Amino acid sequence: MRWVVVMWCVATLAQAGSGFAAEVAAGSQSPPEGTYEYVVVATSRTSTMEREMNEWAEDGYRFQGVMGGETAFGGSELVAVMMRGAGASGRFAYRVLATSQTSTMQDEMTDAGSEGYDYRGQTVYSSLFGGDEVVVIMEQDNDAPSMTFEYLLLATSQTSTLDTELNRAGQRGFELVGVSVGETTFGGEEVVVITRRATAR
Repeated sequence: MRWVVVMWCVATLAQAGSGFAAEVAAGSQSPPEGTYEYVVVATSRTSTMEREMNEWAEDGYRFQGVMGGETAFGGSELVAVMMRGAGASGRFAYRVLATSQTSTMQDEMTDAGSEGYDYRGQTVYSSLFGGDEVVVIMEQDNDAPSMTFEYLLLATSQTSTLDTELNRAGQRGFELVGVSVGETTFGGEEVVVITRRATAR
């Protein structure tokens, strides 16, 4: 009788394991039409964020939003949300850029833009190593028309100054794509604005 009980337990565990494996395999398939699946990526390292976002993108997920701040379990973290719908494919790739210098960020964004990466989101984040930094998410769409992007970043604590600088940028063909307000190491409490100028390749 004892052997019968043991064999029944082994068989039950084997069935449960195969069911779990099937559930994981099913999770890699696109959701039914009209429904969506989400994943939340949270980390204190921008390099880890970029790697994990690209791994999920290969399964058809696309970036939807990002925020930096204090979480209950991870302390100061970057939190990104990704989503996929029916018929999703691995068409997207991501770069996560982080710096405390607007000039450095502008150069890095323009470098990525020359490879077809477009702006998708930004936040201000207190990293473990870099202090208060501006974090920008860049996305490459492999199915989109071939484009390059040039970026101009404006950072100031004076709204009147920002108004003037934005209008000058607009006259040069730059459109506003993102804005955040936060305490940065190079300017204290500032408004950081990102503008973009697109060109067909």
